[in-house]
Amino acid sequence: MPAPTRKTILAEQHIERSIEHLPFYVVEFVRAKKRARLSPGTISGYLHDYKRFFDWLRTEGLAPFDTNKNIPYTILESLKKKDVEYFIEMLMEAKVEQRKDVFVTRSEASVSRFIQSLKSLFNYLTTESEDDDGECYFYRNVMSKIKTPKKSESIARRAKRISSEILDKNEMDGLLHFIKHDYEKKLLPRQLTYFLRDKVRDVAIISLFQGSGIRVNELAGLQLTDIDNRKSDITALRKGNKLDTISITPSSMEDLMEYLDVRETIYKPDKKNMFVFLTKYAGAANPIAVETVQALVSKYSKAYMSGKHLSPHQLRHSFSKRWLDEGGSLVGLRDQLGHNTIETTVLYTNLSQEEQREILKKMDASPTKNVHSE
Repeated sequence: MPAPTRKTILAEQHIERSIEHLPFYVVEFVRAKKRARLSPGTISGYLHDYKRFFDWLRTEGLAPFDTNKNIPYTILESLKKKDVEYFIEMLMEAKVEQRKDVFVTRSEASVSRFIQSLKSLFNYLTTESEDDDGECYFYRNVMSKIKTPKKSESIARRAKRISSEILDKNEMDGLLHFIKHDYEKKLLPRQLTYFLRDKVRDVAIISLFQGSGIRVNELAGLQLTDIDNRKSDITALRKGNKLDTISITPSSMEDLMEYLDVRETIYKPDKKNMFVFLTKYAGAANPIAVETVQALVSKYSKAYMSGKHLSPHQLRHSFSKRWLDEGGSLVGLRDQLGHNTIETTVLYTNLSQEEQREILKKMDASPTKNVHSE
């Protein structure tokens, strides 16, 4: 079974630290969401938002308590719509530090995330919680009156933006060829040493992204027992901690098996270390981190595309477009990507426009009859 990535472990650690400083009903909420198999990353994000919310309640005098932990749920029950709207306005206007000495306002997506976090908590408290009498803690849900801002970007516009950031079929093939044959020509001797050590691993990683549409955290969590070479399948831990089988292209499986043939020789891992992808630091083999995978995708794509770098998610987009261009179905793509609904997958139909373009070219090239001729 795929193991949790370092990012997941850090999220779990953040959850344990955070609940020590939050009210008991938030702790109950966290336990309920864990039972529902919500991902540690999502729960950790919720708790970050709740701390900000409870801090604001105390700062504004809406919760006259010394600590967030002591704020009773009756404070949430009595909140007015205008109180929550003031909080949202504060989020929209406040400056946050993007990097050292660089401050920006929050994005629409960030503000929407805060709203959704609070909606999830209030929904739990008003519909799922239970006191000693078998009743919910309270029933007045002020968050039901708060609307999440509609996305200002249409699906078509998002598709057009994404299409400028992905690789077509030839570019996808070209990126792998570049890493296998040309990248090393640009390196200094010291750089070349490290590249040659990790080359087979890095080729397998890029190939797996391009040949399966896998997410970066799914790739980083792969275990040796998750690989079925005979069927060209891998088992991955999807969002919501759901186990799923992902099929990969035969060529990607070949690249993966070539790496596995030399994995122990290069990295010399402990026999108990079952992670597929490893990195070597201070002489020890460790599971590769999500951040390391993101960095190597950026490094290779930047070198290949003369300064334009890609992320693992953009390789996932590239895979999706190629799937549809090759005639794959939307339902099949939904299952391949691990989406919960077909609506999420529909985005990629707007990326795959090759057939439409060819038809339009033919329409333009077709001779037209002179309607006035006799």
